[in-house]
Amino acid sequence: MQPLRIHCFQHISFENLGYIAEWAQQQGHQVAYTRFDKQVILPELAGMDWLVILGGAMGCDDEEQFPWLAQEKAFIREAVAAGKVVLGICLGAQLLANCLGARVYPHTHQEIGFREITWTAAAQQDELFAGLPAKLTVFQWHGDTFDIPAGATAIATSEVCQNQAFRLGKSIGLQFHWEATPGIIRSMVQHDGHELVEAPFIHPAAKILADLPQAEWHKDLLFQLLSRMATL
Repeated sequence: MQPLRIHCFQHISFENLGYIAEWAQQQGHQVAYTRFDKQVILPELAGMDWLVILGGAMGCDDEEQFPWLAQEKAFIREAVAAGKVVLGICLGAQLLANCLGARVYPHTHQEIGFREITWTAAAQQDELFAGLPAKLTVFQWHGDTFDIPAGATAIATSEVCQNQAFRLGKSIGLQFHWEATPGIIRSMVQHDGHELVEAPFIHPAAKILADLPQAEWHKDLLFQLLSRMATL
């Protein structure tokens, strides 16, 4: 297999590819970034195989405050139409859902901390997700949610947030931060700790930091998913 050309859309300095970068390095794949937190220089679509869209504190529709969101969403639509593998994570999943015609909106609860998701019955029949444990503890940090795009398959759900993941062809959206290393999570707590207020589904900073070893628990399963995606 030829090395993949993976392009990453990064929105915040400390939310990088994390474990995805580790997997890419192990497999000999090439990684490049567009840093929307620095200078907006969009890549050539023909020069990439994958587009990975990461998280961020901004909302999907905050174009007045972040005008580059309109350019980013236009590029995502082009990448989907061109048949690229597109992986959206947290904000990235919301942007992908929006570009696929689904609604993105504030959820009734913020969800922050290590929490359990359940794979749907459809996920167990999917070539990418089949064979995963029925439940997975993953890191969450989001206040918005999305509807499942028309024609897409709901892949994961949870007690707090019904729509945790979807797939439509080569487009995959994950609401949770499977890519987040302990270092990334520490930075999120450091920079966004003001969001850790007392609420039913928000863990305090002390618990999140105590739970950091859980970030490593399912890294091998993420690598398995990424390797399966490499065959698309």
